[in-house]
Amino acid sequence: MPMAYKRKISFERTTPPDPKRPAKKPRLRKRRIFMAAALTLVVITIAVAIQILIPARKPAAVPEPLPPPEARKESPPLKVTEETIQKGQTISKILSGYGFSPTEIDRLKNQVKEQVKPALNLNKIIAGQTMKFAVDAGGVVQSIEYALDDENFLFITREGSAFKAERKKYPFEYRIAYISGTIEDNPSNAVLARGENESLAIQMTDLFGWDIDFYTELREGDSFRMIYEKKFLDGKFSGYGNILAAEFICQGKKFQGFRFVYPDTKKADHFDREGKSVRKEFLRSPFLYTPRITSRFSSSRLHPIRKVYRAHFGVDYGAPIGTRVQATADGVVTFAGSRAASGRMVRIRHKNSYETLYLHLSKITVKEGDRVTGGQKIGEVGSSGESTGPHLDYRIKQGGSYVNPLSWKFQPVAPLRPEFKDAFKKEVETYKLWLDAPLVIRRAFSR
Repeated sequence: MPMAYKRKISFERTTPPDPKRPAKKPRLRKRRIFMAAALTLVVITIAVAIQILIPARKPAAVPEPLPPPEARKESPPLKVTEETIQKGQTISKILSGYGFSPTEIDRLKNQVKEQVKPALNLNKIIAGQTMKFAVDAGGVVQSIEYALDDENFLFITREGSAFKAERKKYPFEYRIAYISGTIEDNPSNAVLARGENESLAIQMTDLFGWDIDFYTELREGDSFRMIYEKKFLDGKFSGYGNILAAEFICQGKKFQGFRFVYPDTKKADHFDREGKSVRKEFLRSPFLYTPRITSRFSSSRLHPIRKVYRAHFGVDYGAPIGTRVQATADGVVTFAGSRAASGRMVRIRHKNSYETLYLHLSKITVKEGDRVTGGQKIGEVGSSGESTGPHLDYRIKQGGSYVNPLSWKFQPVAPLRPEFKDAFKKEVETYKLWLDAPLVIRRAFSR
């Protein structure tokens, strides 16, 4: 039995073995066969798993054939026309010229009034403002733009038989600019000489008008410099934004104002370097800067008409009829009308028991009960009442008694909030650098 097993597994050679080459072991060949079979099985298993776990990719969709060229034509662009509202024109007259029926006009006006807050009454459009109409190829108006003011416009679009209206802001581009100059006669000419508009000079005098009377205190050789915003719409200059930092030297005294926006309330104001508000309780003058003083505050003055000596409790400013008169502080109009010798007059009540009066006006632009802000137009210079020529008699009362508008010391409004002192100081240092190095600014913003 042992011998039979031995014969069964014996291996006979047909050639003599090579003594230099070792004989192959039978188990090594079997191991290679087994490994190849196992590797094949692993590859097959992985392939099956991939087919099961990963879904088959869908064949790419066959693109639909393009429509014929005549069907692929885009809608023709809308034709845009712009109109300036003329004096006496009504919204109904303008819209009827663009094919609106009376029913459509009423629907449009009512839907604008419902959708736009605060409510906007299109029956009171303003002469001089512009309207843009986008009209399709069939002559139907698809959208309307109505300029509400320098910052906002009304945008109306047609949606079937209805209209959608919303108040929008113009998408201005703001660019930072620098200007400096020396006064020869007045701020307006100094600004115009440097290629900017008079409105920038008005903004500057509004800013420093709390401390400087630009008629009585200005001297030749006074100087200014400012960092400010210029607004552009569609690449075209469209006015001025905010004054960011400014300095005015009047009779050797330096006045500065730096704009700061509160991060929490987003309200802005101008402060000096110590954080005191540039604004005071009252502006120094009811004008921008042009009128001359023809009569001062006095306890005894010869009345030009009655020829008697009596107190003159105001300051008379001589100016052409129609010159703009502004409120010198925030307040409420308590009287707006005519009153005997005072002629057409506006009286405004302010906080801290102050009251201002504006006499001999030719035109009044506010009414009793109106709330006004410092610098807001309230009327125009005239010669109504007892007057020998066009002028404004400007008066101030405090606690019921008249005070001299030219010498009274007014207090500044609320100073910078203490918690923002550090943030404000950082901005001031940046603005100060800009003011001191204007060439660097120009190069940086021209890149």
